[in-house]
Parts: sequence; structure tokens; C-alpha cells
Amino acid sequence: MTVTLEDIRAAAQRVAGAVERTPCLHSRTLSRLTGAEVWLKFENLQFTAAFKERGALNKLLLLGETGRKRGVIAMSAGNHAQGVAYHAARLHTRAVIVMPRGTPNNKVRSTQVLGAEVVLEGDTLAEAARHAHALEARDGLVFIHPYDDAAIIAGQGTVALEMLEQAPELDTLVVPVGGGGLISGMAVAAKALKPGIEVIGVESKNYCAMYQRLNGIPVSVGGDTIAEGLAVRDVGELTYALLKSFKSEILLVDEETIERAIVALVEIEKTVAEGAGATGLAALLEHPKRFAGRHVGIPVCGGNIDSRLLAAVLMRGLVRDGRLVRLHISLPDIAGSLAKVAGMIGEAGGNIVEVQHQRVFDAASAKSADVEFMVETRDREHAEAIRVLLSRL
Repeated sequence: MTVTLEDIRAAAQRVAGAVERTPCLHSRTLSRLTGAEVWLKFENLQFTAAFKERGALNKLLLLGETGRKRGVIAMSAGNHAQGVAYHAARLHTRAVIVMPRGTPNNKVRSTQVLGAEVVLEGDTLAEAARHAHALEARDGLVFIHPYDDAAIIAGQGTVALEMLEQAPELDTLVVPVGGGGLISGMAVAAKALKPGIEVIGVESKNYCAMYQRLNGIPVSVGGDTIAEGLAVRDVGELTYALLKSFKSEILLVDEETIERAIVALVEIEKTVAEGAGATGLAALLEHPKRFAGRHVGIPVCGGNIDSRLLAAVLMRGLVRDGRLVRLHISLPDIAGSLAKVAGMIGEAGGNIVEVQHQRVFDAASAKSADVEFMVETRDREHAEAIRVLLSRL
């Protein structure tokens, strides 16, 4: 079994009008920041905020009415679940989704709202898959794999068709890799249309199963990752075979770089990306020499990030850039001391976000008080100027 350009073109016609033809826009600021000419394909603007709708709908339509009457079942950490749930409901098809127990609450809730029956089972996708197959056999449902299925891959490949129509000057595509459905579909389409184009995958260093498979390394992945959509241990056999045939390169990125990419997309492009959705940009931030001078297309493949996690990432970004600092000062415990320091910080242009005033536990003397200010600054140099000013007290 394989996937061809004709399969992808047929999928594009099949799903037309039911999924968004998302914009693919040149980013002047990211281009200046990375040293490459950067185009972003905003798949986070799909109705379910992820590209997964494309493959899910293509598969559902290929089942025909008879197949859909049986109902469908899928295992997913979130975006495939929502894609299946949404289009199954549109097509009046029962959908059961098995999710790992650690799936973010917003993805669980969104899948339920879209009309699917959600079952939380297992600590990994592999364990969720085993349970889904058990339910498939018990209830006679049709299993829809999130990535290792020719119809799914063909649907995902429509992203590359659109990108090369919208930005024909692209010579490189940088694609996040989980199970491999998106990159393999995009590679089939892009290589057929433009044989010289490079299609490069990106994985988190904590979950680099495709990199390990392609390089003959025993698969060993695990740990925390902000890109939970890429947290796959068992990559697809079909996707692996396709990427191996293309001799695809896979780059690895740190978790911190993925966080930086999320922050950059919010602050520069004013768009919200989940960890997996920002991983393509993370590759350019971590490996700028690899892409210098290239015309790079990046799918922002998902925007379903938990609000609390997004807030934490943005705050950590402020700390990392020196725009949010903690200043620890020991003051004489007399009237006006705190007001004097607060006034100095304000006059220097710092914005006090939080103050902790301690007289008992940490104070060096009974006649002193320890104060910790959390201060918002313009940048690291501004923060240092405030620190030097206060050190003269």
C-alpha cells in the first residue's frame, strides 16, 4: 500500500468546502529573526484548530454510507479526536474516541462538545490504541487510525498542495512529526510537484521515535513534553516507509525552544499554537544555519493549547527574555522604606507586578525587612539598570 499525488488530489476534491483552505502568509518579522524567508500555513484556523480534520474527513467519506452506519472509533491525544468527532457528527455517524488519561482537559471537553463519546484509558497512545481495538472488535466499529492509514495520509497531504499553490517559491517544508501522517502526506505531494524541494521533519528530543527509526536506533522515548501531539512511541509503518523512501531528514529541538516558538507566534504573528503546532518554527530557531537563505514553509498545525499552560509559557518567556525579574532587597524596618524603593523602581520605568514583604522568617535583623519585588521591564538591559540603581541604597 502506498499514497500517490493522485490520491492527494482526489482527497482535496473530496474535502473541498468542508475544511478550510487556510492562509499561507509570508512573515517579515520571523524571516528577519531566523535568517530564512518564512511562510506560515495557519492550520490552527481550521474549525477544530488543527490539520487533522483533513485526513479524518477523507477517511470518513471513503467509508461510504454503509461503513459509516457501523460507527467509528479512534484513539487520539486530542486533535485527531476532534477532527473525527466533528466530521462524524456532520455525517450523522456515531464516534467513540479513546484518549490517554493524561490528555489535556480542553481537548477532552472539546471532543465531547463536538458529539463524540470519550473513553479515557491508558497512560500512552499505545495503551489507548489497544483499548480502542478491543472496543472495535466488541461493538463492530470502524477503526480510524490517526496517522498510519493511506486515506488519512492523503488527506493530510492536501496541506502541501495548498502551500505550493499559495507560495510556489517555497524550496523547503519544515513539518512537525508525531506518528508521521502529516509529513508523509506532505512529502508525497511536494516531491511529486517539485522534486527538488526539501521536506524536513521536526521532533522534540524527548519524543524522537521517527528519528530513531530512520537512523536505526532502538526506539526509546518518554518524559514530559509541551508538544503532547508529538508524544508518539509507535510511529506508523506506512509513514515510516514513505519517509524512508524519501530519505527524509529529521531535526530535533529542545523543549525550551518549542516554548520560545509558541511565544514568538503569539507576540509576532498574534496567533495561538499548541506545542506541536509551534515545533516547525522551533526548528528554525534552534538550527538557523540549516535554513539560512532558504524559502521555508511551516504548517502551524494546531492551536489547541490549554489556557493555563499557555499562560505559563508566556510568563516563562518574559522571564527568559529578562522582561520579568525578581529583585530581593533588605530594607531598614522604618516608615517609608518600602514606598521609597517602590518609587525608585517606578521612576526607572519598572512595573511592579507583585511584592512580598517579610519581617520574621528571612530578615537578617529584627530591625530590617526582606522584600521581594516581581518587576516587569522592557528587556534584560533595562532590568540590569534597575538592579544597579537599587544596589546603591
